This record gives sequence, C-alpha cells and structure tokens, in this order.
Amino acid sequence: MIKKISLILSLFTISTACLAQNWGGGIDDEDWSFGFNFQYISAEYKILKKENWRAPFYEVPNSLGVSYDPNSGLPVTNSLNAISSPPSQGFGLGFVMNRRLAENFDIRATPSLIFSDRVVSYEYLPLDPIDLGNGQTKNYQTIIDKKVQATMFEFPIGIKVKSNRMNNFRAYWLGGAKYSIDIASKKKFFDEGETPINKLLKNQRNYLSYETGIGFDLYFEYFKMSPEIKVAYSTNDLLQHDDTAFANPIDKLKLRQLTFSLIFQ
Repeated sequence: MIKKISLILSLFTISTACLAQNWGGGIDDEDWSFGFNFQYISAEYKILKKENWRAPFYEVPNSLGVSYDPNSGLPVTNSLNAISSPPSQGFGLGFVMNRRLAENFDIRATPSLIFSDRVVSYEYLPLDPIDLGNGQTKNYQTIIDKKVQATMFEFPIGIKVKSNRMNNFRAYWLGGAKYSIDIASKKKFFDEGETPINKLLKNQRNYLSYETGIGFDLYFEYFKMSPEIKVAYSTNDLLQHDDTAFANPIDKLKLRQLTFSLIFQ
C-alpha cells in the first residue's frame, strides 16, 4: 500500500513540475478557504495486558458473569496464548476549513464522518469438548475475533507548516489534535442477556488523539489537490472495563490510526 501511494505521489509531482505555474483557483490568496476530503483509514489497537492476562475464565452459577475460580462452574475459555489487533480498513468523508495565518503557516480543521471497525483477536490454548449430557456437547474455539463497530464524528484541528511554493508544488507538515465521538446506534453495543462467550468488547464513546502528518499541495488551473498521510494516537484508554472474558485480560486499549487523504480546495 505504501509503495502504491509513493508511486502516485511521484507521478503527481513530476506531472505538475512539467507544467507552467497554475493559478490554483487563487486559493492561497484568501484568508479563509474551504474544501472537502476523502479518506482511507487503517486502524489497530495498542494492547496493554494485565499481569494475569493468560488466566482462563469460568461460568458463575445463576449469572452471566465470569470468574477466575475453577470451582465456580464450567470453563468459558481456556488459557490465553495471545491477544492481538490486526489492522482493519475503513473510509471517511469530511470538510476542510483553512485559515491563512502567514505565507508559510495555516490553521486547519477537518470535521469528518469516519466508518472504521476495529478488531481484537484472542488466541486460546486448545480445550477438549465437554459432555453436558442429554446428547449435548460444549465445544471451545481456539481463536475468537471481537469486532468493535464504530461510526465516528471526528473534529481534528492543527497547524499546517508549508514550504515555499515551487512551480505547482508545495510540501507541508501538519500537527495537532482531534476529538472523536462514536455516533453509532446503541444497539451495536447492547449485549444484555448474552452468554459470557458472546459478550461484546466495548469502547468509550468519545476520546482525544494527537496526530501528525505530511502532505503536498498540487496546483491546477481552478483548484488545489493535496495528498496527505497522517498518523494518530489516542491519549487515553478506550476500553470499557466491564466484567467479561474479553475486557478483563486487558489493562489499557489505545488506538493507532493511519489515514491517507485526498483534499480538494
């Protein structure tokens, strides 16, 4: 993916450098400018585990809770072998509001709607099936993936530090912070009455992140296009610490997000 993005950026740079200087719609002459963006997103968790994260869980009689006590009931899970978060892809759409501060400095906000699920994968040691009687058998999975479905409204704001314009090309660095809030339906997080093995892994509904990135302003006759790559890291723990076999092994859950954007102004 990174190689493809680098090739695209190289082609844009070569093509714009070969042309006469374009006006760019006069976008750099305005104190305020506006636009829109399309985003490709890759997200994963940084997982901090508790000291006893490998411990198996057992059913609590007359309850949907879990226990570390092997005498409390049948196993819910066996001992954990690994917890990981494979990267998952998403996309976003947003607006761009840009305030020119000086020739080489802007302040920029990009409120966006983001559709990006995340996954935590639990790998357990094998456990033999248990005979429950009456012809019923309880089987155990060795790998369980818990998907956190997220529809986020994000409001990033940051400082854009720009190089001097070279023909139809300008590079820039961006740094700032963003506020995110999950606007997905509460039904996606409702697991009341579910068995312990079917409980959901839940996140906090809002959080803050800091982000940084680089991009390029490419000037055309009537508009400016900016390919951009950003990385963002959540500042606080995203996990809802409820009493489940999937939340209990985790001490903290933080989000890492890579965003490739095409911005049009």
